[in-house]
This record gives sequence, C-alpha cells and structure tokens, in this order.
Amino acid sequence: MTARPGRFIVIDGPSGVGKSTITTLLARSLSGAGHDVLTTSEPSHGPIGELARGGTHDYRGLTLACLVAADRYHHLAEQVRPALAQGRVVVCDRYVPSSLVLQHLDGVPDPYIWQLNACADKPDLTILLVGEDEICQRRAEQRGTYSRFHVGLDGEGAAYRRIAGSLREQGYRTQVHDIGSASEEQVADAVFAAVTRELMC
Repeated sequence: MTARPGRFIVIDGPSGVGKSTITTLLARSLSGAGHDVLTTSEPSHGPIGELARGGTHDYRGLTLACLVAADRYHHLAEQVRPALAQGRVVVCDRYVPSSLVLQHLDGVPDPYIWQLNACADKPDLTILLVGEDEICQRRAEQRGTYSRFHVGLDGEGAAYRRIAGSLREQGYRTQVHDIGSASEEQVADAVFAAVTRELMC
C-alpha cells in the first residue's frame, strides 16, 4: 500500500475577511474526517517571517516583496514540504495571492511578483475569500492591526477577484468564495465541502 499523498490548501483574501478563523475551522473538520492536518500561515513565524510581519512600516516596494518571497521559500522548505512528504494536509493562511495583491498595491509590477514566486510550490487548491470592503476593514480594526496593509485598502476584495484569473493561468487551482452575510461556521462548512469535493474524493 502506498502512502497517502499530502495536500496543500491555501486560504487567502483581504484583511478581516475571516481567513484565520476559517483556516482553524477547516482544519478541525478535516481532522474530524480522519486527516492529519498542519495549519500554518504567511508571513511565517520563522525569523524571516517575523521580520516581514513586523517590518511593513519600515520596508516597502521591492524590498518588502523580496523579504516576503524569501520567507515563503524558507517556510516551504522547513514546514510545508516536510509535512506534505509525511502525507499530511497543510492548510495555509495567506500565500502567493496576498503577494499579488499587497505587493501590487505597494508599487511592485505583477510580472516581477510572479518572477519572485516562480519557484513557489503550487497548492492543490487555493480558496479566495472575498467580502464587502467596509465589513472586512471594520473586522480588521476590531481585531487590531500591526501592518500598514490592514487599514485603508479600498477595493482589496475586488483585487482578490481580479487575480483569480491570473492564478488560474499560472496553474493555480483556484476558487473564489464570497462570504456575503454568512456566519463563520457557514463559510467554513462551504469551504470544507469544496475541499472535500475537489481534493478528498
């Protein structure tokens, strides 16, 4: 009997849309279905990730884009790939889509962002959560902000919708899920159903 292959799932979207909560709830549902799950996030909690996470007010443009990409490759090597090799399901809160939106808003051209991330592993499924900007911004402010990207990004949800086509063109299996007025549990159930339908059959 061959080992069950690992699966790499990304949950991404604007600040305040509920990514972290949905990541946690999805992992709980997958664990309940018998999967060995690793939840993680980007920027990572490694040394490069902490520098990127805490440095958005100090680093901008190409500097921050390169720092975020360096953290991504370190994160893949140290956490994601080893877990996948063990047959685990990796659920990651933020990944390349966040770079395509946030670094673009920071003045970095899209082709350069793609070039920086050319060697990043493609997830088995990328789910983009989107919602009304006002609702997302209010949630982000209530939660507390540590990054200049957490406030004042009008149209961030539209930006994530915009990049869905580019992700698919680059071979990223991508779904867009509008949270609307659904509860966190309802969104998590819908995401779990999508993951099960697409990857776990």
